Amino acid sequence: MAIDLVSLGETFEDVIFHDLKSWPKLGEEQRCDRLLRTWGGGALLTAVAAARQRLSVQVVSGLAPGAHRFLKREGLKVRNLRKTGEPHALTVALSTLEDRAFVTYPGVNEILEERFLKALATLRGRHLHLALEPRDCAAWCQALSVVRERKLTVSWDFGWNEELVRRPGFGQLLEHIDFLFLNETEASLYGPGLDWSWRPGTTIIKLGKQGCLAWRGQRKTEVRGLPVKAIDSTGAGDAFNGGFLAGMLSGQSLSECLAFGNRIGAASTLCPGGLEGLPRA
Repeated sequence: MAIDLVSLGETFEDVIFHDLKSWPKLGEEQRCDRLLRTWGGGALLTAVAAARQRLSVQVVSGLAPGAHRFLKREGLKVRNLRKTGEPHALTVALSTLEDRAFVTYPGVNEILEERFLKALATLRGRHLHLALEPRDCAAWCQALSVVRERKLTVSWDFGWNEELVRRPGFGQLLEHIDFLFLNETEASLYGPGLDWSWRPGTTIIKLGKQGCLAWRGQRKTEVRGLPVKAIDSTGAGDAFNGGFLAGMLSGQSLSECLAFGNRIGAASTLCPGGLEGLPRA
């Protein structure tokens, strides 16, 4: 089966203490009755969200053995760039009903950029989604030029990184991305705020429970969010990305893609962690 979506980037083992009544104080122990161990990271969550909507999806990442097995059970194709003996990445999350805090051990993710760039030379599919922080923007510009010559469209979710805007070539990199995913705070970090009409391609800005908007040239499209009783918003943005891309690769209009992204993102908040609430078509 031909691959619809290649999702390339960072993955993590997630250990989530959720439903905390308050934040633990320094020097004190707080017991928590709700613990979830699962898999996360933008590349994995976006891939699974799209695959559960019946797309053919491949993940390219540095995966723990358990994450590799999980993705295979989900029916995804896997290219694991982690070598034997290299530690996988792990995040510990503390979650109350109002907010979250994280501690992350990056593991193999720290050394994957060169392997990612090499992997692009042999990737095949209709669309490439990237979920990582680029360090060598010039190298990514060159690599994406080649990818787009092979008729793949490209999307990217950088996440939050204050250093990224100061890296040489970042402005040029933005020109090589067909679909750029941001949240509201990232839109102000990487650009002038909510007005991204200046950027080529499509820029999608996720606004949480308020919904989302997109710029395609001078045209702005807005879609309201869905009223849900969220339990945990971990990974909701990545779930949105997977829903949007599933819609786009199925031929939906921009407004339909935004609405579908909202639906998948909202569903993911109904369970702890990013994976448990992802719906199946």
